Amino acid sequence: MKEYVLRNARVVTPTTVMQGHVLVRDGLVADVNEGDIQPTAGLECIDCEGDYLLPGFVELHTDNLEKHLVPRPKVVWPQAEPAFFAHDAQIVAAGITTVFDALSVGEYHDKGRIAMLGRGVDALNHCRRSGMLRADHLLHLRCEVADPRMRDLFFPLSDTPCLKLVSLMDHTPGQRQWRDTTAYRTYYSNIKSWTDEEFTAMMHELEEVRDSCANDNAASVMEFCRQHHLPMASHDDTLVEHVEEALSNGISISEFPTTTEAACCASENGMLVMMGAPNVVRGGSHSGNASALDVAKEGHLGALSSDYVPASLLAAVFELAAKEIMPLPAAVNLVSANPAESVGLDDRGRIDTGRRADMVRVHHMDDMPVVRNVWRQGVQVY
Repeated sequence: MKEYVLRNARVVTPTTVMQGHVLVRDGLVADVNEGDIQPTAGLECIDCEGDYLLPGFVELHTDNLEKHLVPRPKVVWPQAEPAFFAHDAQIVAAGITTVFDALSVGEYHDKGRIAMLGRGVDALNHCRRSGMLRADHLLHLRCEVADPRMRDLFFPLSDTPCLKLVSLMDHTPGQRQWRDTTAYRTYYSNIKSWTDEEFTAMMHELEEVRDSCANDNAASVMEFCRQHHLPMASHDDTLVEHVEEALSNGISISEFPTTTEAACCASENGMLVMMGAPNVVRGGSHSGNASALDVAKEGHLGALSSDYVPASLLAAVFELAAKEIMPLPAAVNLVSANPAESVGLDDRGRIDTGRRADMVRVHHMDDMPVVRNVWRQGVQVY
């Protein structure tokens, strides 16, 4: 029986911060209590020196793997497994102990996402079997419903055992995130350039393609998810109508709503509203959409995703607390208990008796949080 205690810590529970200790036994939290504990013979004691002890972060949507599989535009890295392990190390160093690696099923303008899709899933499966991963990696398939290839790409991967979340996206210019087509044109300017006439023609072409396949693609994926009891997320809800459509289809997570109206509607109707931690840290959306800070102030923010910057989760948590938008325990819930519960991972997400001993030791240095240690199922992985 492996047993040890983390003492002299500021333990963050879902409701409070207590000066206390956590007893770990066989990978689970055996006890959480206030005050110190006296060392006894045979019991290993780790002094946290007054640092915060947070539950391991649960990340539902990160594109970070893409940076390692395609480190530059059109450059597909030839060694997928080493790239995956590099991604894993970066994830756990950010305090993330459970991560849903988000891979796109379909795309526009050949950003390399289809080229990495199968290789990414194969690498995920192979690295999981190796037993060498530090974080617990699960699969999130992001279905681009406006791509006519979507079903042919999705269903061969749909029996992947670690597939635990599916989201529905529509990145057609003029829709959702890209209501502002000027922003769309700017975003893709590094890989595409159009004359005004070419851009207008391209938009019309993509709209026609979308109209020919999006509804059927979405319906087939949603039916699959219902049959297999997979949680679903909508992506970039912009209008109240988008939220109402998601609710009618049994979708429980609203990823990155682009307007406060959509976020408010989703939250008030019981959906988990998940926004980007980079949005919090930067003080606004990089694409000019709703501010996560504003959504949090209105009481509608339910979870945070690191999206494209793993370290942003920790920074955002302490930013929300420092700005007094919410107490630290509530901010921590955004990256732990709330996302875990939204996808049925009831064995983790909080430091509580009987839960997995997934924990992050954080030192607050000159108002900057720094990860010092990470444990997953009681094993120190960082």
